Amino acid sequence: MERVRERWRGVLLCFCIAVPCYFLGKVVPIIGGPVFAILGAMGLGTLLRSRGNRLEREQSGIKFTSKVILQAAVVLLGFGMNLGSVLETGKGSLPIIVSTISISLIVAYVLQKFLKVSPKIATLVGVGSSICGGSAIAATAPVIGADDEEIAQAISVIFLFNVIAALVFPALGSALGLNDAQFGMFAGTAINDTSSVTAAAAAWDGIHGSNTLDTAAIVKMTRTLAIIPITVGLAFVRAKKEESAESVKLSKVFPMFVLYFVIASVITTVCGLPVWLVGGLKDASKFLIVMAMAAIGVNTDLVKLVTTGGKPIFMGICCWGAITGVSLLGI
Repeated sequence: MERVRERWRGVLLCFCIAVPCYFLGKVVPIIGGPVFAILGAMGLGTLLRSRGNRLEREQSGIKFTSKVILQAAVVLLGFGMNLGSVLETGKGSLPIIVSTISISLIVAYVLQKFLKVSPKIATLVGVGSSICGGSAIAATAPVIGADDEEIAQAISVIFLFNVIAALVFPALGSALGLNDAQFGMFAGTAINDTSSVTAAAAAWDGIHGSNTLDTAAIVKMTRTLAIIPITVGLAFVRAKKEESAESVKLSKVFPMFVLYFVIASVITTVCGLPVWLVGGLKDASKFLIVMAMAAIGVNTDLVKLVTTGGKPIFMGICCWGAITGVSLLGI
């Protein structure tokens, strides 16, 4: 009960921010609820702090939302993953998916050294660009111990290229002479966020009278499975750095919420959950991610985010360009 009394104000604040942002995201899917939440919360937090309100009583609940509720959202995301269907339909895209993820992480690693960007921001930008945008950042952030400002920076960079990709890729695909199947593969492997993949594929279908949306969505879901090995690998890397002289035990470093994500996926795959239930759980996951982004935004210094954003944006451009090139070469 004591923890509930400490946290309810902060959780309620994040919930109140999340509700309008979630529905705004449905109205404008190319931007999405998480981006509305993080930007709106940053503005609100800046306004409150300028008036002397440091949200001290709300901090416990805000931190709970940005950590525990964020992990719960990733777990619920697993219920939307039918592993059988994803692997059966998406296996043809695996070589391209592995290549795009690899090149993005390599580019992020090299540029992190060259630009002297925070390793955590570089990791989040690399993972977010190559796997599934905000969801990948949500899963990776607690594993590497990223703080709220680092998460906000990465989300902002990913958002920028989500919008560009959704607007530009249909025209680019037409200019390159891609057919429907090729564009579905291209959108699914080179655009990072599900909402932007959907927007680009829907725009292509509207122009060409085709049905690439299903292909793009399944390829995108196949990419999402990369969350599992990436987060486990990053957990080991972090543990090695912190305990360089000791052996690393799996039980100590394994992110348990990723295990629950896998279990949720297995339940959906084996039990054949009804469509309405899976849909409800996916919607719950999306809403909790919006809540978590609101919590992160409230504690983020908007001025600092803007003044330090140049290098991460340049890194995002390079990762996105490399992923796009590798995807097209693979196709």
